[in-house]
Amino acid sequence: MKLLLLYFLTVLFAFSCSNKISPDNSSTAPVTIAESVIQPSNDVSIPICLQQKIDSIKSQPVWNPPAEIHEYEYNGRKMFALSAPCCDFFNTVVDENCNYVCAPSGGFTGRGDGKCTDFFKVGKHIRLVWKDERERK
Repeated sequence: MKLLLLYFLTVLFAFSCSNKISPDNSSTAPVTIAESVIQPSNDVSIPICLQQKIDSIKSQPVWNPPAEIHEYEYNGRKMFALSAPCCDFFNTVVDENCNYVCAPSGGFTGRGDGKCTDFFKVGKHIRLVWKDERERK
């Protein structure tokens, strides 16, 4: 049951981070790279879909452990690793358009989905993009 729920949440996240939005939300035309990036207050650009994910997480109670997003370079591409909301969930990796790539860790076995078992070995950690610093209640 948990695996089915995890699959559903992963698919839902992948679709919710679509890059096919427009400023007035009326068109499904793809946006340009320049339009798909925002400037957070710390002056470091991140994709809009990641900011939407952060906003979604902030609208929920604090995860245990708190949510984190890290930027990596993996196989020559920019990737973002997102922590899981709790135990037995996959820690997912998405590309800069928030398309699901793999889950290098987490799940029942702790070994992810098996699609990128070398992610933490060959991937280059670039930076911590965001960490939920709210206090748990």
